[in-house]
Amino acid sequence: MKLITRLSNSTLAKSTTLVSFVSILAVIGPIIVVSAGFWDAISHLQKEPEFFWSPSHMVVYFGVSLTSCAAIMGCMLIFRKSIHGSLKTGVKLVIAGSIIQIISGFGDSISHDVFGLDGLISWSHQPLEFGLVLASLGAVLILKNREHTKLKTFLPFSIMAFLFFATWLIFNLVLVFGHTIQCIQIYEIFSSGCSIL
Repeated sequence: MKLITRLSNSTLAKSTTLVSFVSILAVIGPIIVVSAGFWDAISHLQKEPEFFWSPSHMVVYFGVSLTSCAAIMGCMLIFRKSIHGSLKTGVKLVIAGSIIQIISGFGDSISHDVFGLDGLISWSHQPLEFGLVLASLGAVLILKNREHTKLKTFLPFSIMAFLFFATWLIFNLVLVFGHTIQCIQIYEIFSSGCSIL
C-alpha cells in the first residue's frame, strides 16, 4: 500500500507530467507505426516472406505500444478526474485510437494467417489507420490545450502528423471505392492490394 501511495505521489505520476507523456507518446507512436508500415510495404514489393514477427511488424508493434502507454497514462488521468474539457476529449481520443490499433493489429495477424500477403487495402489496415488518426487528433487537442507550456514546440509537428494520417486514410478509402483506378502505376507499389479487392 505504501508503494502505491509513493508511486502516485511521485513526480512521474503528477498530472502535468502524465499529460506531457501522453501528448508526446501519442505523436511519436503513430509516426513510428506509419514509418514501419512503409517499410512493410517495401518488403511486400520485394516479395519478402510475410510473418507476424517480421522486423517491420516489430517496429509497428513498438509504435502501437507507445500509443498504448499514452492511453494507459490517459486512463490514470481520467480516473483521477484531474483533466476536463478539450484536454479530456483529447485523452479519450488517444485511448480510443490505441484500442482500435491493438484490435486491428490482432486482426492483421489473423488476416495474414488466413489470406497470406495482403496489400494496402485490407479489412485490418483501414481500422488501424483510423486508430492512428484518432490518436494523433487526440495529441493535437492535448497539445493545443498546453500551448502555453514547453509542449507548444510539438504542436506544429503534431498537426502535420494528423493531417498526413487523415489524408492517407482518405486516399485508401478512395481506392476502396474507386475500383477502376486501383491498379494505376502509382498504386503498383501496393499491387497485392489489387488482387484482394
